[in-house]
Amino acid sequence: MTEAQRKGIMFILSSPSGAGKTTISKGLLNSDPNLCLSISVTTRKKRSNEIDGKDYYFTSKQEFEQMIKEGLLLEHAEVFGNYYGTPFKQTEELLNKGHDILYDIDWQGTLQLLNNYKDNIASIFLLPPSMRILEDRLRNRAQDDDSTISKRLSGAKLEMSKCEHYDYLLVNDKIELTLEKARACIEAERNKVSRINLQELLIKTT
Repeated sequence: MTEAQRKGIMFILSSPSGAGKTTISKGLLNSDPNLCLSISVTTRKKRSNEIDGKDYYFTSKQEFEQMIKEGLLLEHAEVFGNYYGTPFKQTEELLNKGHDILYDIDWQGTLQLLNNYKDNIASIFLLPPSMRILEDRLRNRAQDDDSTISKRLSGAKLEMSKCEHYDYLLVNDKIELTLEKARACIEAERNKVSRINLQELLIKTT
């Protein structure tokens, strides 16, 4: 569909830490020119392989709390002692131009967005094949100490219990297959009659 024929869609992708959300997000963005990433603001420390303004907007807790007070965030949540939030700026402009936005956020942020933008959201939740495989993935990426990994595994059970609030549920066993399924979910949402400006479309096709 062209920009004039439908408003952009807010695609949410969530998963427990280590279940492949970042990998799937990058795969979707690299293969879809009409999908852009919503860059979150966070108070956690920047990792060595991350770039400020590309992976996240890194800020202080005080600055983050000020953004909340000023209403500059679409949603926000505290995860493992760090704050994460989605900036409001430019979102409406992108959506009105027909651009789809990918949100890499957790279930807390998802529920907040659903309260205000439910009709314009399509959400996907990624599950790991098993908790054992999830633990192996967390250890193999070597980004966290044992204490943090234990917290992530404990939090994963709570996160997975929230998957009922999502539109699509994918078990991320094989990356390429999961990526193919995620692309199919996105295309299905883009072609729903409820999202299309039928009058504009029919004028162009007659």
